[in-house]
Amino acid sequence: MRNTLLLATITATLFSSTLVVADSEIKPIQQQLDMLRTEYEQRIQALEEQLLKTKEDSQPEQTAAREVQSVLKHNKPSIKPPSVQSNFNPAINLILDGRYANFGNDPEGYELPGFALGPESGLGKKGFSVGHTELVMSANIDNKFYGKLTLAVAEHDRATEVELEEAFIQTLGLGNGLTVKGGRFFSAIGYLNKQHSHSWDFADAPLIYRGLFGNQLNDDGVQVSYIAPTDTFLKFGAELLSGSRFPAAGNTNDIGAWTVFTELGGDIGIEHSWQLGLSHWQASDIKDRQSGGHAHGGVAVETPSFSGNSKINAVDFVYKWAPNGNPKNQNFKLQAEYFDRKETGTVTMLNSGPPVEKTSYEGHQKGWYAQAVYRFKPQWQAGLRYDQLSSRNKGSDTGVLGEAALDNEGHTQKRTSVALDWLPSEYSRVRVQFNKDDSYENSDNQFILQYTMSLGSHGAHPF
Repeated sequence: MRNTLLLATITATLFSSTLVVADSEIKPIQQQLDMLRTEYEQRIQALEEQLLKTKEDSQPEQTAAREVQSVLKHNKPSIKPPSVQSNFNPAINLILDGRYANFGNDPEGYELPGFALGPESGLGKKGFSVGHTELVMSANIDNKFYGKLTLAVAEHDRATEVELEEAFIQTLGLGNGLTVKGGRFFSAIGYLNKQHSHSWDFADAPLIYRGLFGNQLNDDGVQVSYIAPTDTFLKFGAELLSGSRFPAAGNTNDIGAWTVFTELGGDIGIEHSWQLGLSHWQASDIKDRQSGGHAHGGVAVETPSFSGNSKINAVDFVYKWAPNGNPKNQNFKLQAEYFDRKETGTVTMLNSGPPVEKTSYEGHQKGWYAQAVYRFKPQWQAGLRYDQLSSRNKGSDTGVLGEAALDNEGHTQKRTSVALDWLPSEYSRVRVQFNKDDSYENSDNQFILQYTMSLGSHGAHPF
């Protein structure tokens, strides 16, 4: 009994000690929980007060907005909101071009033996001059059509002239790879022709462009193109043209010329890309296509005039390289084109005779150029170009061919050009170019200093 009582006493004492220890550990924890609860409740109360204040501050604005909506709903305004009044917001771009040119020969006496040159085929003015200035406006008309206008301002014979260079509409989202363009536009013959001159890698056109097109061919008409749904880029197209502009100038038919073209291209890895183009241009029943005339005996101006048919075949190839596919800092481009023209008809020397000088004519002219351009630093690029032409023209009166500058005089026309461009940004360019020109009788050393500046929005250039 005594042992039992002793055991009970010891057990009670231990249990009481355990309660005391547990209570001493729980109190600090309970105090920390109470502090966290108090702090948490204070933060919630502060956020609730801030939210209530924000609602009270915004109530006047909400009331005013509801009042304006009510007024607009019950009192229909006669004047549309400003954002609706004018939806015409075209992209406007101004291209400024200026240059200094120095020629060893007199530019007024320039010719390409074997080629009857067009009205803008000359070398240009010696010394300082304002070059080809362009004003470009373009915009999406709606979700179906896009429109573009290009006005060219240039000086000819000491007079400033404004020419409508482009004015066309083009379909958007027609589907099935089809696009239709109508109006005045640059023909798709060749590679360089459809690009504006300010985007060229040299200050002047290749010799074959100068000889065939008077630098560039644009005309009025309609163009239809189709891009095939293939992994390799494949494009087909055709143009129906008025034929009212050089080299089919003087044609009176409704459709005086037409063009067919195809482009094939692709990528080799991520650093290499290429494009091959084939095109054909043809004009039938050309009437009185006039080229540059010259004084004869100091009395009148004789002007060569061609009437007949003309066909041009062209092949172009472009290869591009850029490290890791990024051309911004470094890139290389190799570009080449070949043209072959055949003509049959009659050449007449206007203001000649009597009797009037004329001859039957079979013309065959061809030419090519190749150029390489290397951007070795983000703001610097260098270019090298070589041109060569040849002609074999026949006629019943070789004297008339000579008067019309269609006698090649046994001369193979060629030219070598080098250029260095400084490009501070995509909107500005300063170029130095030198030509060793053997395209006519007397070899000519030509120096050109050119600037090209783009003001305003500037669209991406084609491949």
